[in-house]
Amino acid sequence: MELPNRLGLTGLAFLREEERISKTKAKRLFEERVIDTFEVGTYAGLQAIHRWLFEDIYDFAGETRKLNIAKGSFRFASALYLDDALRQISAMPQDTYEQIIAKYVEMNIAHPFLEGNGRATRIWLDCMLKQELGRVVDWSRVDREDYLLAMERSPVRDTEIRLLLQSALTDRVNDRLILMHSIDASYRYEGYNQYKTEDL
Repeated sequence: MELPNRLGLTGLAFLREEERISKTKAKRLFEERVIDTFEVGTYAGLQAIHRWLFEDIYDFAGETRKLNIAKGSFRFASALYLDDALRQISAMPQDTYEQIIAKYVEMNIAHPFLEGNGRATRIWLDCMLKQELGRVVDWSRVDREDYLLAMERSPVRDTEIRLLLQSALTDRVNDRLILMHSIDASYRYEGYNQYKTEDL
């Protein structure tokens, strides 16, 4: 199902333009230090990231979904209980690596937006890791299939995703090359690979 968009495009033309615009915004988010003005680890902070990435593409950028959604056979949190769930997730502790991953997994289960959850939430995760631990994930070191399978299983047990991401942690939190490659990898998980972030 294609969602209404502000670009007036459909199909492949829309997907290419959505990638180009939102990747450019992701790059600017860091280069212009906009990310430093957002709350870290709260739903409000995630909303701000999502709005920044997608405000030129979707009317619902940064807005909590009112519809139920699923991926394959997995149904994300019911829209009816989403506000309560998001308040609880925002209040979860984020002092340790294990706590941060648990919070990330819960936010993925919530999947609060109609589109763009993964890309926005991976940035949100890195903000918590950077603030609390002085680390970020070098997403270019995380295999797409391994990541997707680990995330699929994470609602039952988060050990797999925790170990997978831990092996890709780096203290090079302000390294521009890691950032560009991480944005590209994050988009590749969702099937977007037409543009290199550093070329935009």
